[in-house]
Amino acid sequence: MKHAILGLMLFAGSAAADTIPVANVLFLGEVHDNPAHHARQAEIVAEVKPRAIVWEMLDPDSMPPITPELIGDEAALGAALNWADSGWPDFSMYYPIFAAAPEAVHFGAQLPRGAARAAMGQSLADAFGEGAARFGLDQPLPDAQQERREALQMAAHCDALPAEILPRMVDIQRLRDARLAAAALEALEATGGPVAVITGNGHARKDWGAPALLALAAPDVTILALGQGENDGTAPDGGFDLTESAPAVERPDPCEAFRAR
Repeated sequence: MKHAILGLMLFAGSAAADTIPVANVLFLGEVHDNPAHHARQAEIVAEVKPRAIVWEMLDPDSMPPITPELIGDEAALGAALNWADSGWPDFSMYYPIFAAAPEAVHFGAQLPRGAARAAMGQSLADAFGEGAARFGLDQPLPDAQQERREALQMAAHCDALPAEILPRMVDIQRLRDARLAAAALEALEATGGPVAVITGNGHARKDWGAPALLALAAPDVTILALGQGENDGTAPDGGFDLTESAPAVERPDPCEAFRAR
């Protein structure tokens, strides 16, 4: 089985967008606070029936066993995952994804805040640990990509970060990508797949996100990456295999607090 990232661009509303091509691992991107994106992820999970689901939102070291019985009780599942205190959007948006595949095995890939802080003082390879080279973490990024990613980090933080911290912020994103890729590979090896990965668009992008690192580590694995945009149909950055669009969520300007200073 030769590695393939499936090259197909679709927008929501077309009949073809309802059918998802088969792959070993499907990265299902999202804007975290958009309910329509989570509803679409749940539809795809119901269609594909993955044997495993990898979650950016769950810490593998603290998540409880997630059984079909627990999935059958939304309130109990949310409480068991301590979701209300996790900082992620409301559990009601994510629960349908669990419910869509009650027999799936669940894997966490979250980088906890404490681990992220500790990683700021380590080399990227040391922060990841064994197997870092498999995901390219022992190598610097190409200069153009490094510059682009630093600019994205600055923009994402309202141009309020000191320039000297930007390389470390990029390292943290690479570390998160690698954890997602490693968890997806673990899930595939444990269950035989298919595997669905629930994550933000930034980690699901196939040019340099988790799909790219998984492709580097396991060239024989077939991968599909979905990016979900908002409102105008503009595809998220990253060269996804599939792109779809949903209505935007009304949200406050995250940079307003910085302008008021």
